[in-house]
Amino acid sequence: MSAQLAGDQRPHLTLQRRFHATPAQIFGAWTDPKQLIRWFGPDEGKVESAKTDLRVGGRYHIVFFTEDGEMHDVSGVYQEVVTNEKLKFTWRWITLPERESLVTVTLKADGDHTIMTLLHEQFFDENARDGHREGWTGAFDKLEKLFASA
Repeated sequence: MSAQLAGDQRPHLTLQRRFHATPAQIFGAWTDPKQLIRWFGPDEGKVESAKTDLRVGGRYHIVFFTEDGEMHDVSGVYQEVVTNEKLKFTWRWITLPERESLVTVTLKADGDHTIMTLLHEQFFDENARDGHREGWTGAFDKLEKLFASA
């Protein structure tokens, strides 16, 4: 079992993906509950609910199931909202509220595509980081399929 590291020594994760979609489309996928339900989560499990209050200080809350039937409940507070460019929000699992982390999503137009960069910081330990890498990768695969079929 690893100990929690202090501040800037805590593990982080950076993922980048290029989507065949505009920054506005990707931003909408992150912020519109009807769209979040279509792609969020690491596998083909169902998203039960998604709520967003898109403003600095506003909250989001997503409840989803993984294919193994396990329920997951994540929520947080938007710290920065720049339409079609950037979202920054806290990330807290209902089961581990003391392990709050921070997510920043940036969007950059690249011709008729968008380069999305996700920075997830302040993980409790390497195991948490590695689990989130797997989860985000699965979710982004679903997001890619969403725009491929559009």
